[in-house]
Amino acid sequence: MSNFLEIKKKINPFNKILNIEGDKSLSIRWALLASQAEGKSSATNLLMSEDVMNTIKCLKQLGVKIKFYNNKCEIIGNGINGFKYKENIVLNTGNSGTLARLILGLLIHSKKKIKIIGDKSLSKRDFYRVTKPLEKFGAKFQTNKGKLPLIVIGTDKTNRIKYFEKKGSAQCKSSVMFAALNTIGETFIKAKKSRNHTELLFKYLKLPIKVKKNKNFDLISIVGKKKISPFNYKIPSDISSSAFFIILTVLSKNSKLVIKNVNINETRVGILKILKLMNIKIKLKNLKNYKGEKIADLIVKSQKSIKPIDCPINLNSAAIDEFLLIFLIAAKANGVSYFKNLSELNQKESPRLNWGSKILNKMGIKNILKKDSIKIYGNPDLEVNKKVVINNFLKDHRVFMTSTIAALTFGGEWKIHDKDSINTSFPSFLEKIEKIRSG
Repeated sequence: MSNFLEIKKKINPFNKILNIEGDKSLSIRWALLASQAEGKSSATNLLMSEDVMNTIKCLKQLGVKIKFYNNKCEIIGNGINGFKYKENIVLNTGNSGTLARLILGLLIHSKKKIKIIGDKSLSKRDFYRVTKPLEKFGAKFQTNKGKLPLIVIGTDKTNRIKYFEKKGSAQCKSSVMFAALNTIGETFIKAKKSRNHTELLFKYLKLPIKVKKNKNFDLISIVGKKKISPFNYKIPSDISSSAFFIILTVLSKNSKLVIKNVNINETRVGILKILKLMNIKIKLKNLKNYKGEKIADLIVKSQKSIKPIDCPINLNSAAIDEFLLIFLIAAKANGVSYFKNLSELNQKESPRLNWGSKILNKMGIKNILKKDSIKIYGNPDLEVNKKVVINNFLKDHRVFMTSTIAALTFGGEWKIHDKDSINTSFPSFLEKIEKIRSG
């Protein structure tokens, strides 16, 4: 079967209701925390993607019993620092930076060497940002100049630490939080604003965590070595996956979409706030609170008049995975949009800021790319009437899916390579597209 997608015409108008699979960030965090609980935890609507399945495989290698049945995943945890494993095991984290970085925080007591590897894309990413703070706890790491593969060498006695997370990386913050669970005493973290799923899960599990919110930073303290009780979780739908269909609807003619039970955590809805500033309103219905997370149905409609934006940098972190899609909206805006302080985009599975510019260039949209910013000259009448090829993007799932949305909404003849890249985060993406296209 060919590993590319060809799209030769725009999507027809639609009016649909859609259910999206579970949130990837929460799926991985649930599995890792369930492995540290004492007893049986279960989850429904767990995202069955490669990133989550690699999490399950790694935990099994670490002696955790896991089984699936009736659309449910069960994990029988052995408690904090309860991993049991052989000498010289190798944990393959695939494409998942979330898994690779977070699991390191659970391994700071590992008495046997553990090797962490990843795919070509993950092996290009910076791990010093995690290993440096974890070394303060007492663990040691052998890395490939700060990149994978790396070897973890744990310590019998960990030190409580003070850590200043300056990049706005939820992965770095969460890895240190996981390590703090495994440390006697109180760990202090000053963290630039980023996703707070880990904090909310800690609070739900009644772990000793305190969070004080300031304008630009959160002050977090955690008392470690506390027992975690097993817990059951219905994973809400992923807003990052939903975002592709939000943008598909906004940019399509005479269309409407309802997306059910979406996680609208305040640290994840930057895209909704940015769209609102661009004159695009998404209605929220059936709002509820589920174990600390906010959930709602999203009602999305086509939008004719799109305003340009000088995007406030305080929204960057909460929209970091959606900027490629936001650039497509800016391409259709009536004026010039400006996005800045986005160096973190080039720390993702591929250099995404660069790829955002490449996709716009292929579509015929003028843009000016600098090291951490992009200026996009929107064209409300844009129609792509040429052949476009998207390849060599390090199998970044978001580049593939964004290109698919661009092809369906702007026209042209597109050939998008590495179709299997979606398996890391959203295996059913193309099935959802076909469901909408089928009328």
